[in-house]
Parts: sequence; C-alpha cells; structure tokens
Amino acid sequence: VQLQASGGGLVQAGGSLRLSCSTSGRTFRTFSNNAMGWFRQAPGKEREFIASISWRGGMTKYLDSVKGRFTISRDNAKNTVYLEMNSLKAEDTAVYYCAASRLSMPSTTTSDYNYWGQGTLVTVSS
Repeated sequence: VQLQASGGGLVQAGGSLRLSCSTSGRTFRTFSNNAMGWFRQAPGKEREFIASISWRGGMTKYLDSVKGRFTISRDNAKNTVYLEMNSLKAEDTAVYYCAASRLSMPSTTTSDYNYWGQGTLVTVSS
C-alpha cells in the first residue's frame, strides 16, 4: 500500500495550493477507518506535524502556525485527503508528506502514523 501526495509546486507568498493524498497500488485497502495527517520537512529541519483529521472527518488538529490558513479535509468515497493552504509564507517551504495513522482520532505524534507518502515539494517565493 502506498500513499501518493500531489499538488505541490512553486507559488508566491500570499498564494494558495491544494495538496491531495490518495492510495495507490494493487489493493482494496482503504484508510477510511484511520485518521490521516500531513507533515512537512524543511531543509535542515526535523519533520513536523501540520494537520490531522479523524476517520470520519469530524475532528481536526493543526499546528498553531497554520491555524486559520490551512484546512485539512477528506473524501472517504475517493479515499483521498486534502490540505488546502492559503496565505502561504516563505517559511511554509518544505516537502509535505501525508500519512495514515494507526488510530481513528487525529494525532500530532509522528509515531502514531504507520503509512507514509513519498512527499511533494512546496516552494513559496517571497
């Protein structure tokens, strides 16, 4: 099972991007019963939690610095999770990863996630 993140790119500060994450591979496994999360890793920095959403989408958690700018959502019928990013800043530049949690409720803890996507690069120019 693989998670595939897409939607990254180059955007000017103040702009918007929407990242998507879906499963790929020859499997019928879905993550509709799992919380999903987005993380990012900037050059020379540790991977950090960005946002997480519960299995049915009713609960979310966010990194404080992205609250009000980023929105995580999911469409279980499409087995896809999204990260809408608005008012982007240069410090948002990073490789963004999606991940599936072992849990059904949102988590900020990296070790709670056992499936990871390959990452998509977001570059915000100032």
